[in-house]
Amino acid sequence: MNFKKFAGLFTAAVSAFSAMSISAMTAFAEDATEAASGSASTASTSSAFMSLFLPLIIMFVLLYFLAIKPQKKREKELKMMQENLMVGDEVVTGGGIVGIVVRTGGDTVVIETGGERHKLRIKTWAISENVTATERYKEAKAAKSNASAPVESAMLVDDADDNNKKNKKNKKDSEEE
Repeated sequence: MNFKKFAGLFTAAVSAFSAMSISAMTAFAEDATEAASGSASTASTSSAFMSLFLPLIIMFVLLYFLAIKPQKKREKELKMMQENLMVGDEVVTGGGIVGIVVRTGGDTVVIETGGERHKLRIKTWAISENVTATERYKEAKAAKSNASAPVESAMLVDDADDNNKKNKKNKKDSEEE
């Protein structure tokens, strides 16, 4: 959900909450004055009480679905990614260090960084992104979209086969000379 939609929904929810709160308070104030005069019934008092807390309940439900639930989903996905690290994956830490996983074990990971092949041992919770897994996901998504269009994927395979045949023929020609 992008920010503009969230801001629009949040603004609508706040204005609805304000309107309901004001109407509930005026209804509660009217019921309070009637109760002071002795003509109020318990049914109207309970309905005023519910109309006062109903907007609060609605706001908490909106808060849960717009903020808490998506955050929990992201945390769950991050934890799965951290648990499924494999040797050879390119990862990015929370501090911005980029490296390739050399060894995993327990709650630590050894990554290799830089041209001098420095090795760092870091905690798995410090890894914020698995670049290799992201690339694999994008490739799988592209392959899935190509599978839905069999004509295009067949054309790509045919082009690749033609190039392979040409390369083999060129190698044979160069070997014969």
